[in-house]
Amino acid sequence: MKIAYLTHSLLSCWNHGNAHFLRGVLRELVLHGHEVSVFEPKGNWSLENLRRDAGEAGLDAFRAAYPELASQSYGDAAEIEDALGEAGLVIVHEWNDPAVVARIGRLRARGGRFRLLFHDTHHRAVSDPEAIRAFDLSGYDGVLAFGETLAAVYRRWGWGDRVWVWHEAADLRHFHPPAAEERREGLVWIGNWGDGERSAEIEDFLLRPAREARLPLDIHGVRYPEEARARLAEHGARYRGWVPNARAPEVFARHLATVHVPRRYYTRLLPGIPTIRVFEALACGIPLLSAPWEDSETLFRPGTDYLVARDGAEMRRHMVAIREDAALRESLVAHGLETVRARHGCEHRMRELLAIADTLMTSPETRGPKMMGNAA
Repeated sequence: MKIAYLTHSLLSCWNHGNAHFLRGVLRELVLHGHEVSVFEPKGNWSLENLRRDAGEAGLDAFRAAYPELASQSYGDAAEIEDALGEAGLVIVHEWNDPAVVARIGRLRARGGRFRLLFHDTHHRAVSDPEAIRAFDLSGYDGVLAFGETLAAVYRRWGWGDRVWVWHEAADLRHFHPPAAEERREGLVWIGNWGDGERSAEIEDFLLRPAREARLPLDIHGVRYPEEARARLAEHGARYRGWVPNARAPEVFARHLATVHVPRRYYTRLLPGIPTIRVFEALACGIPLLSAPWEDSETLFRPGTDYLVARDGAEMRRHMVAIREDAALRESLVAHGLETVRARHGCEHRMRELLAIADTLMTSPETRGPKMMGNAA
């Protein structure tokens, strides 16, 4: 099948978490014989920030890890319409300009023979619903949502059985335990500071417990203002700056454990949706400790695949146990790997996508939500 994906960026993962999953699932499609085209806008925000932060060398890790993948940049969506017309399936990510989203929908509505899906991997449908409603999806055949609670929002907006839950997953070809174990020490957290939507949780479930447990803590990520860096220093954490996602496995391999601190939107408004880091950490064979989140879709086995802390004091106890108990570390690693390898690899998601595409190809053509016009 010819598949086209319109992303914010394939090249850059700088504050662009969708690039992690996208790279893995598109590589699976390529390796399984499908023809994949990727399009990203020229001068996109993530790539420009990566270049300012790390220069062209910041792309080296991606290029080395994913030689099968490349993208075509475009200035105007008109430049890629002919290429899209040759595809059997076109997917447009929600971090695209509304004008581009609408234009591709019109191309489909005017007789494009491809099937067209909108891919939502963000919380804006609940945190800023008008931003999502601004997208004209009337020409789209369906929606891919990265969790059941997000899919439920689209169902309420009239998409019915044409919204599919398509979780993120780990690229198991790249994210795996090290071939040879070396010395591990302390904790690591890879995540962005962002806009303050989890700053209190980072302090309560990461910084303070690590300090109290007397465990070294390395922090990787971007968008850390001076105030945030000062807070890290107060707790003795070492800020390491941005790390390319393709290098995350080697970072995990140097540490005893990592921590999941979900954004507030994914604990309150969209419960049940883990970040990509949960999948990747478990795939890399590093013990995972998590701040509270509700695994409402039973994706994992809390307490078996990873440990959950209800408060900072319990997190500190978990951190101490991880340091002192090798058998606990080994159990968490083994069970986490078992779950991810059985259910949450990018090849699993590739097969799910192909099944969705098959449903679209064999179903009567119906585009847009069934009610509320284009209010998606």
